[in-house]
Amino acid sequence: MNVFMLLVCVLASVHVTTAESAAHRCFCQVTGTLDDCACDVETIDKFNNKDIFPKLQKLLSSDYFRFYKVNLNNPCPFWSDHSQCGLTYCAVKSCTPGEVPEGIKSSSYKYSEEASQDVEGCDMTEKLGAVNGSLSDETRQALSEWKKHDDDSDRFCMLDDEDSPQSQYVDLLLNPERFTGYKGPEAWRIWNSIYEENCFKPYSVKRPLNPLVSNSGNIDGQGFHRWLEGLCVEKRAFFRLISGLHASINVHLSARFLLEENWFEMQWGHNVSEFQVRFDEELTKGEGPKRLRNLYFLYLIELRALAKVLPYFDRPAFHLYTGQSEQDAENKNMLLELLQVAKSFPLHFDETTLFAGNKKEALKLKEDFKRTFKNISRIMDCVECFKCRLWGKLQTQGLGTALKILFSERQIEAMPNTRNSTPSFQLSRQEIVSLFNAFGRISTSVRELENFRSLLSDLKQ
Repeated sequence: MNVFMLLVCVLASVHVTTAESAAHRCFCQVTGTLDDCACDVETIDKFNNKDIFPKLQKLLSSDYFRFYKVNLNNPCPFWSDHSQCGLTYCAVKSCTPGEVPEGIKSSSYKYSEEASQDVEGCDMTEKLGAVNGSLSDETRQALSEWKKHDDDSDRFCMLDDEDSPQSQYVDLLLNPERFTGYKGPEAWRIWNSIYEENCFKPYSVKRPLNPLVSNSGNIDGQGFHRWLEGLCVEKRAFFRLISGLHASINVHLSARFLLEENWFEMQWGHNVSEFQVRFDEELTKGEGPKRLRNLYFLYLIELRALAKVLPYFDRPAFHLYTGQSEQDAENKNMLLELLQVAKSFPLHFDETTLFAGNKKEALKLKEDFKRTFKNISRIMDCVECFKCRLWGKLQTQGLGTALKILFSERQIEAMPNTRNSTPSFQLSRQEIVSLFNAFGRISTSVRELENFRSLLSDLKQ
């Protein structure tokens, strides 16, 4: 072989090695069995991308799931020097009254079969008060009791008051989660407050790569993870859920990044460099792949919640009510089909490993777990970017709803099937919409990881 050909071979091998190493550094540890689980990454990838993701995206495009009522004007409860983001892409476009289906706007939500039938018999051109007046006394009483039902003790997150004049409907399809330019100290303060004050971590244990601590890049990450592994399984799971949520959000921002902007169009797409900054093993001193593994742990938790809540939605009395009877029936069928697929997953997370042992200690730990997560949901009102606040609130509410489901097994199993009985387990429409859209975000993140694997493998450096 002459010198020229030898040089060509060497350069080619360097290119292949470099391209492979770019993908390797992000994903080399994102494989095999997950911690505290009996499931592996590869099984989740295949199941999500083939069976879950397509069905879930179709469901989330329906009217019932695309309109989310939220209060983006709640004051920050934790610090006073709170400002609002002035960046163009931080803005959220709320719906006009005519854009939201009448059935969704109804304060009763029309969960009972009788209510649905009564409303369909009304003249929908009348004002909403006339619709309510058409309901029987029994139905009004049942709906009134349902609305007064306060299961705050069962909730893991704070919900907005939907009757507040500041709460508005937002079309999630027209306000997608993507990179807005919101970053720096203001954004770091949010996550720092979550990790440092709400993840059961003592201040003496230093978190690596904390952007608000100047020498955190030199902190021994192994020491932090030794502390983490020494926690009880519940607190360890809590940290992994929060880390997984953070990782999922970073995947979304990297996948829908503003690549080009001019007078004619804005081009959003995958920013490989941004992804590497957040997840490359070398650039994150080993933290990036751990974050991605936590994303898969979060996926398992929310998938398990969907499987367990199937009996609640399978009741004949339950309707995804928008006032469009044919579409509503079709959407419920799609929902039940999705939940059946979720239930069929062969390697579900076993939630019975959590809050087991001594009943008194387990109850206290569960209350600490719940109180801490509620605090995190309140921190979302401190996010200065409205678009980020919208999706942060939705995803924390969705995860909180998933946790509520996981630890309400007895109430769900004991639910009556008769239309005249009020079940002890209830989900508000806000909880339902946030639950499925939050899982939609996690499912999308898992799907996007496949895209980034491919892009990194083709990377030319």
